[in-house]
Amino acid sequence: MNRIVPILTVVLAIVVLWYGAAIGMNKKWALDQAGRAGVELSTSEVIADTWSQDRPVLPAPHQVAQELWKTTGAMVLKGRAMSKRSLIFHGWITLSATLLGFAIGTGAGILLAVGIVHNRAMDMSVMPWAIASQTIPILAIAPMIIVVLNSVGIQGLLPKAFISAYLSFFPVVVGMVKGLRSPDAMQLDLLRTYNASGGETFRKLRLPSSMPYLFTSLKIGMAASLVGAIVGELPTGAIRGLGARMLTGSYYGQTIQIWSALFAAAILAASLVGIIGLIERRMLKRMGAKQ
Repeated sequence: MNRIVPILTVVLAIVVLWYGAAIGMNKKWALDQAGRAGVELSTSEVIADTWSQDRPVLPAPHQVAQELWKTTGAMVLKGRAMSKRSLIFHGWITLSATLLGFAIGTGAGILLAVGIVHNRAMDMSVMPWAIASQTIPILAIAPMIIVVLNSVGIQGLLPKAFISAYLSFFPVVVGMVKGLRSPDAMQLDLLRTYNASGGETFRKLRLPSSMPYLFTSLKIGMAASLVGAIVGELPTGAIRGLGARMLTGSYYGQTIQIWSALFAAAILAASLVGIIGLIERRMLKRMGAKQ
């Protein structure tokens, strides 16, 4: 209960501010329409209009919630969960690219981290390259990746997965390097007194010590991978995926559609990060690193 009350308080404050901002941002349209019709609106009528416009500048929370239900739960009840109008369908398209890119980025990140820790040349060359790679805006290189891969016949899932991998590998590299280097000199010296080989030192000391760092990095990498998948869907002509849903909404001024897709992406990201958190608690508990 002590954890829930602060969270609910913050959420309530955000909702109240959101409703207030919707009044301020949508008020001009309501007054303009009333002025053209020669009608004078009362304060309550202005508020009601700002919370019910078809194409508001800022949709009210209940409008976003209604759109989310209409494109998810209502679709399931109608037996059209995988319809192209369903956010479940678009969410699955984005999720598949996210998971594949996350797997590629995580695998590459762990391998690079192991090489950086055990090889001085890689430490001096690969680590600066990994840091410098993140200074390039993903919005600048995503279209180029899509176009180049399309020109060689690679389409569909893989181009988006590569963009996701590009964003997700970096936190894994940094976290694993930090984790693998976390054992102090006394621990390393103790293993030397046991005549432990390099492989045994890695398996029995460095790798277990890196687990808390790895899972923290995986949470960041998963969120970054989802962002990469959404960005990768933008240059594809707004066909499928949550990113395409947002782009279509911007084309036709459907702000409610944009916000519902944003919330769907946020819910998806929170769910994926939560799953990693559950796995982390179970694994660290089995290792004896957490009560």
